[in-house]
Amino acid sequence: MRKGSGQNSPDQTSKKVLVIGGGIAGLTAAWELARLNLDVELVEKSSFLGGHAIQFCCKAADECQKCGACSVEQRLLEVIEEPRIRVHLRTELEGLSGNGRFSYALSRRPSYIDSQKCSNCGICFEKCPAPGAIVRGYSKNNIPLYAIDEGKCLYFRDGNCNICQDLCPEKAIDLDQEQGHVSDKADAIVVASGFKAFDPVDRPRYGYGINKNLITALDLERMLREKGNVVRPSDNKAPESIAFIQCVGSRDHKLEHGFCSQVCCGYAMRMAEAIRHRHPEIKVSIFYMDIQNCGKNFSKFYERCKENIRFVRFMPGDIFQGEQDQLTVCYGDEKDGHAVRELFDLVVLSVGIMPGSGNASLADMLKLDLDKHGFFASGDSLDSTSTIRAGVFLAGTAQGPKDIADSMAQAGQAAHRVAQYLGVVQCPK
Repeated sequence: MRKGSGQNSPDQTSKKVLVIGGGIAGLTAAWELARLNLDVELVEKSSFLGGHAIQFCCKAADECQKCGACSVEQRLLEVIEEPRIRVHLRTELEGLSGNGRFSYALSRRPSYIDSQKCSNCGICFEKCPAPGAIVRGYSKNNIPLYAIDEGKCLYFRDGNCNICQDLCPEKAIDLDQEQGHVSDKADAIVVASGFKAFDPVDRPRYGYGINKNLITALDLERMLREKGNVVRPSDNKAPESIAFIQCVGSRDHKLEHGFCSQVCCGYAMRMAEAIRHRHPEIKVSIFYMDIQNCGKNFSKFYERCKENIRFVRFMPGDIFQGEQDQLTVCYGDEKDGHAVRELFDLVVLSVGIMPGSGNASLADMLKLDLDKHGFFASGDSLDSTSTIRAGVFLAGTAQGPKDIADSMAQAGQAAHRVAQYLGVVQCPK
């Protein structure tokens, strides 16, 4: 384990920060705080650290495309090796009181798998008779690498199956483990609770969950990370044509989602470039409203993409299942608007970044404001990390849509603001 950076001063020893959320923003905030010799309690409600971003694949073609996927893996490793950071998985904030120094209560669901004993052998994953009951993390740095889903586990249905517990060579599984509670105090709080991806089921005309070869961008990320190649879910064959449909769920006034998710354009173009680099025979089309700038040297990147990717400035109306599991995409010709029907082997929905499902309850508990869309509202127009409550700061997509790089940058800024608030570093003159 890597030792904490620097020497402790007497007034720093007792300083502790509660970081809510273990995605890339929470990981970055925690790591930056630890570098400032602050103790960190990192709370993550799921079974694994890394959030959505740890599921992303590398999109490098001839050169790095700055997608940020590798930085998530590196930051996860740094966090688990940092002794000043204590991680609480499957844990949520259930109570908070005080000002200046906060008293908090955490509710921790049973982990069932002891991370100190588990060797990540995978026997439980391989031998479990219930599909999806044993879940595997997306990173080798997830500790433990496996978790139990009570909703699918047969033991929690009728108590008759405990194969995983019996077969575990390290005796790391205890299916009778009970829920726990933790109470402690913190000098500051960073809210990095992340986002919820838009559920395309709420846009039924596309037929997500019905059309076999209609997937989301997150589905594609996981596919490439796990399998290394893009295939049609219906037959595991390589597609000859792929369509990306942008702004699914965001910039949709009918759903009262007028905001831009900011990441979808860059994501689709980088993913399309990566796919075509590996399989230049695949034809890729991107259907869009307009293209948002996605970083440094964007103009050159966009012009390069247009050489190999077809861009269609028209949002499809409907998608139908066709013969041989192809999908018929219905849209209008961008020149005269006449109806067009085109077949694709695979369609990818670039789903938007939505406010976290627990934002309202968490905001109520923390006495924070939400903006009109449901993201946490900053308390200062010049400082996006601030809130209306002293000692509570924001980081990442909890505050609004942003990509990995911007989430990490804001998390670093939040850590610095915490350090200023606690007097660990001096405010700039």
